[in-house]
Amino acid sequence: MISQTVEYALRAIVTMAQHEGQPCTAKKLAEITQVPLPYLSKLMQGMVRGGLVTSQRGLHGGFLLTNDPKNLTIFDVINVVEPIKRILHCPLNIQSHGTNLCPLHRRLDNAMAATEKVFRETTVAEMLSQPGSVTPLCEDKKMISLGLGSAAGVKSKPAARNAKKKE
Repeated sequence: MISQTVEYALRAIVTMAQHEGQPCTAKKLAEITQVPLPYLSKLMQGMVRGGLVTSQRGLHGGFLLTNDPKNLTIFDVINVVEPIKRILHCPLNIQSHGTNLCPLHRRLDNAMAATEKVFRETTVAEMLSQPGSVTPLCEDKKMISLGLGSAAGVKSKPAARNAKKKE
């Protein structure tokens, strides 16, 4: 139902939300999200133009969300990257149908409308705060370190356990 491009964009947005205000470089985002760097770089520039993220150059630069994850919906991301195309009139251009869709196209549009509704009602923050569920894009911890600031040098749980065993 959604394209790989939209999936990649959502991975990047979720990753930035997990890093709560720390700039994320394209290289690190590509590594975490498992998206090819050239593709991700182009996608990120589109999201900058669409107002979802800002970019900062320099030593501590990277991409940042422009909105609080509590106010940013899946639909917002999709709408910037690849808007959902609703069926508003007969796609076959049958004159007698016009905006009165046949049962097939009416059902297809109803499915798209239902999906759009769920995407409009789901914020990025809600995806990150699902109780009892796994955290998006992470194996064993809430956040993959960007190697910046206070998160630098933090070991994952398995790495910490392995270090203790060697001692």
